[in-house]
Amino acid sequence: MTPALPVLDLSRFRAAPEDRAAFLDELRHAAHHVGFFYVTGHGMPDEVVDGVFAVARAFFALPVEDRLAIENVNSPQFRGYTRTGQELTNGVADWREQLDIGPERAALELGPSDPVWQRLVGPNQWPAALPELRETVLRWQAEALRISRELLRALALVLGQDEAYFDRWFDEEAASHTKVVRYPGRAAPEVDQGVGAHKDYGYLALLQQDDIGGLQVQDSDGGWIDATPVPGTFVVNIGEMLEIATRGYLVATRHRVVSPAVGVDRYSIPYFLSPRLDAVVEAIELPADLAGQARGVSQDADNPLLAAFGENALVGWLRSHPKVAQRWWADVQAERA
Repeated sequence: MTPALPVLDLSRFRAAPEDRAAFLDELRHAAHHVGFFYVTGHGMPDEVVDGVFAVARAFFALPVEDRLAIENVNSPQFRGYTRTGQELTNGVADWREQLDIGPERAALELGPSDPVWQRLVGPNQWPAALPELRETVLRWQAEALRISRELLRALALVLGQDEAYFDRWFDEEAASHTKVVRYPGRAAPEVDQGVGAHKDYGYLALLQQDDIGGLQVQDSDGGWIDATPVPGTFVVNIGEMLEIATRGYLVATRHRVVSPAVGVDRYSIPYFLSPRLDAVVEAIELPADLAGQARGVSQDADNPLLAAFGENALVGWLRSHPKVAQRWWADVQAERA
C-alpha cells in the first residue's frame, strides 16, 4: 500500500548534485504543503532501532513499583515515568504511559532574577531495575539527533539560507528530548484518545513507531490521514518554531494518536529536536518567491505561539502535567493566575 504522506530518501541529500537538488525540491514540497513525511536512507543501524523497542517493552513490563520509583512527580524537570491517564492534551487525559528523557545535565543554581524556565534544566531519572535502558536510549537519542540535524540543515537550504543557519541554537545546551511510550488498548471501545490533537512546539519531531499504527495527521479540509507504519522509516514533522521562523511558509500540522483496540499495545519512540532554552526565534529573510507563499503564523487562542523557546516549552509542560506543576511550580502558576 502506498503511504498517504510523502516518502523522502535522506541519503539523496548526501548524493550527487542532481539527486541532492531533487531531494531538496521534494523536501520543500513536503514541509510547505503537508508538514509531515516519512524518511528513509537515514542510516540508523538496525540494532539501535530494534534495541530501543526491546528495552521499551522490558521497561513497561516491570512491576509497577519499579516504574513508580522514577515517577515524574519526583522531578521538577518533568522527567521520568508518567502513568496512563496522567498527561493531558487540550485538558483531556491521554491514554498512554511513558518515560520522558532529556539532556543529561545537573540542575542549575538560580537566583530570583533568573528566568523561571531555567528550572527545566536538570537530570533524568533511570530505572534501577533495568540498567541497560539508559545506554540503549541515549544511543538511540544520539542517532535521532544526527538525523534531525541533517534534516534541519537541508531545510535551511530549502529556505534559501546557508546550511549552517540554525546551528547556533543547537549546541551542547540544546533542550531536545525523547519519549519512550506505550499505548495500551483502549479502556472502552468508544474512547479512542491515545493522544489528543496537537502540534509540536520544537523545530522537528522524529518518530519511530511499531507496526500497530494509530498516528493520524490532519489534512487541509480537517479530515484525518493515517500515518501507516512503513518498515525502515521514521515519521518526521515540522514544529511550531519553524512555522514562526518562516511566517507560516513551513507548516506545523495538527496530529493525534488513536488508541489501539482492546487488548493490543502500541509502542513508539518520538524525539523532539529543540534548541537552547534561551533561543528566541527570529523571522528568516526568505527569498521573494517563498515569502510570497508564507501563510502567516497560525492563531489559536488555546495555544498561543511564543517566539521565546524556553517560555513556550514551560507553558507546554505546565499545561500537560498538572501534578508535576502543582508540586514543583505552584509559585509560577500563582504569579500567572
